Amino acid sequence: MTMPGSWGDTLGVIDLTVEQVDEKWKVTQAKAQLRPVYDKATKTPLVDSDSAVEQAIQAEHEATIQYVRSPVGKTTSPINSYFALVQDDPSVQIVTNAQKWYVEKMLKGTQYEGLPVLSAGAPFKAGGRGGPSYYTDIPAGEIAIKNVADLYLYPNTVYALKITGAELKEWLEWSAGQFNQIDPNKTGIQPLINNDFPTYNFDIIDGVTYEIDVTEPAKYDKNQNVINPKANRIKNLRFQGKPVTPKMEFIVATNNYRATTNRIINPGGKNTILAAPDENRQVIIDYIRENGTINPSVDGNWTFAPVKGKASVTVSFESSPEAQKYLPLFLSFLPQFIETAQPYGPLPFLLLGVSFVVTSTLWGLGVVYVAALATKRMRQNAKMALLVNRLTGIVFIGLGVKLLQTKAS
Repeated sequence: MTMPGSWGDTLGVIDLTVEQVDEKWKVTQAKAQLRPVYDKATKTPLVDSDSAVEQAIQAEHEATIQYVRSPVGKTTSPINSYFALVQDDPSVQIVTNAQKWYVEKMLKGTQYEGLPVLSAGAPFKAGGRGGPSYYTDIPAGEIAIKNVADLYLYPNTVYALKITGAELKEWLEWSAGQFNQIDPNKTGIQPLINNDFPTYNFDIIDGVTYEIDVTEPAKYDKNQNVINPKANRIKNLRFQGKPVTPKMEFIVATNNYRATTNRIINPGGKNTILAAPDENRQVIIDYIRENGTINPSVDGNWTFAPVKGKASVTVSFESSPEAQKYLPLFLSFLPQFIETAQPYGPLPFLLLGVSFVVTSTLWGLGVVYVAALATKRMRQNAKMALLVNRLTGIVFIGLGVKLLQTKAS
């Protein structure tokens, strides 16, 4: 047995010696080995290319490259997933917008026209086991087909489900398994993200608003098994400003994988009303083409519920060092409030010392950029800045390293 390396960097090679005995083949010798063919660290091949194979596929190879580089539209702002697990995110919003647009068109003239259409999307590339470079990062400007393929990794097709408010609540309860339970009375650092829960199962459902209370236990595990029957992480679930009731009816745009594998939301396929032939990726391409230029701003439909406890809660969250290039965007809201600052440059974060609590808008979310002068901890590590979520009091400290609670002055 052998297991090849990821992304084709290592071949799994099995050599067998067989001989025929009494009209049957028998393995007399076996050898398995891993053969490295590419160094991902230096991005260099470790073997020579076969010229005959290169010539045979050259035309197809060039045609493929030309296709994936072909433009489909433009974006006015960058689209990335560096913070997709801790706030509403443009990399998910563009997917849910496109799915909703498609499903609403498909349902025109049917018995379901007029029912509210929600849309579910998840961050496919959000670090985790994929490593610190496993994130979507599309710069502002032209969007090509390759960018859409990076935004939506899988060849899924569009599905639509008709569900009740009660089923919607359970869907979100399962999705909230992305987070560990946080003890509001504990002073030590607590990891926020449940790394055993795949990020592609962390569905954001646009069209409703809600809060996630991470001090509550998760109701479901990643395999949709109930582990805490009385758990209630989803708070203030609302549609058009009014509470979602159990008997309300919604259409939810999603994909074939979610619709056919999740027994919580679609047991036996009973809630499926649309199984479209079109891939979600193609729908995103068509949506961008129709709009020409998109503004990938979020609607801020979900956030964390306030953390209430006796302790100053400290949680950790990991992201990528590459997210530092978006720091000037974060800081652009507050230049007049910065009292002391070290020069921005090679540091992962700019150290801030500000004397005001400043509320601003970050991709449509209310965010507080910190109050209070640098603490002793920050003085010991200049490679930090503070971002505080106004609603939760959770502070993001150090790019992709720590989230710390602090009191603003």
